[in-house]
Amino acid sequence: MTTAVEAAQSEFAALVGATRVVADSAVCAALSVDGRTPRYAVYPTSPEQVAAVLRCAADHDLAVIPCRSVTKLGVGNLPRRYDVALSLKELNHVWHYEPADLTVTAEAGMRFGDFQQFVGRDGLWLPLDPPGGPRGSLGGILATNASGPLRLFYGAPRDVVVGMKIATPEGKIIKTGGRVVKNVAGYDMAKLLIGSYGTLGVIVEASFKLFPLPSERATFVLPAGTLGIARDLRCRILCSPLQPMRMVLLDAVAANLAVAGTPLARVVTEPEVWVEMGGSGRVLERCARELDELGKAAGAAACHQEAENADIAWARVSDFRTWLPEAFPGGAILKVALPDAACEEFLSRAQQEAENDKVRLASFCQLGVGILHACLLEAASAVGLVALIRRLRKAAQDLGGALVVEHCHWDVKSRVDVWGTTGDDLTVMAKVKAAWDPKGTLAPGRFVGGL
Repeated sequence: MTTAVEAAQSEFAALVGATRVVADSAVCAALSVDGRTPRYAVYPTSPEQVAAVLRCAADHDLAVIPCRSVTKLGVGNLPRRYDVALSLKELNHVWHYEPADLTVTAEAGMRFGDFQQFVGRDGLWLPLDPPGGPRGSLGGILATNASGPLRLFYGAPRDVVVGMKIATPEGKIIKTGGRVVKNVAGYDMAKLLIGSYGTLGVIVEASFKLFPLPSERATFVLPAGTLGIARDLRCRILCSPLQPMRMVLLDAVAANLAVAGTPLARVVTEPEVWVEMGGSGRVLERCARELDELGKAAGAAACHQEAENADIAWARVSDFRTWLPEAFPGGAILKVALPDAACEEFLSRAQQEAENDKVRLASFCQLGVGILHACLLEAASAVGLVALIRRLRKAAQDLGGALVVEHCHWDVKSRVDVWGTTGDDLTVMAKVKAAWDPKGTLAPGRFVGGL
């Protein structure tokens, strides 16, 4: 008897072409999520085909997870079902580009590195440094609202999007916003889809506002000595006239890992504050003087300017969620959102908890943003790791924050909800999910509250 999966496979082939429905075990294994492997992968070539595939999947009660570069598939709870991998690999075109207006419209499957290279020819960029780096796709960045330290000055992905096209499980294409920066008509549906982790609809196209590339950039490193000094330094810099492009606090372990294998490699023994500034040569000279004075006032060692290839180390800091799990496969990466003033306090408590459990900790803290990543590099057992995660989640909540497990082995996920305690808005979120995806076609169970 023909199963729903087999029947849908033939229908998908009719929609996108037989060669674009792949059941090869190696291909499907590469698109697996937390030990779940899809029956086949579908590669549509247009937004309309994406919508048609979603409707077909919904009609056959199949679970679909959108993907492209597989840089963010590890985020989320274990999927309840996973039948079809919907790859946006073929949706990689730029449809509208106006350098003078600082606007561009591109398909969601375009790699971030290719996009930056395209607009960079005109001295422009999309000022994001998300996990996944150049390999990540525009759609994946938006679906997870992925950002890095550049968020301090430029904001998150949702702040640079002016319009979108979204494919829904009902087979529709929804347009929101437009191609110009000044667009205020109707509800901003893009904000709803950005950060929904592909559970409401599939982003197939987006329009962005671009920014001019800084004429020059320089990175300054301030060895802080203690977390107390780091706190004082953070406050002084953020209260000064300086406007850093990005600023992070790295503990000694994270700093050593960030510079390992780069031209900046050195032995780091204390916390460091990294600051990147942009502007003319004279502006950067003034920044160097002011940062040196602020460092001395806080009791930090004199700052020193790194070489031009500091961008290598910044890339490692921004994309540690890619290379760190490869080096420490048994660990976990925890994202903690906190009031900015509480970051050093949480880090101190996290260091103590990790030390008590004899777990090595590396921390990457985005100063001025209130986002801290605590990376547990190794643990004796899944049970012990889960217990430590729960204690750190309690510590974050005590300080007015929240903790999300961004990466861990699926065995750990089976023992802990990666999103943590749900808020009063879960009922509203469930209603939105039911309205957009009534049959639970998209990534069932992966989002907050099992949505």
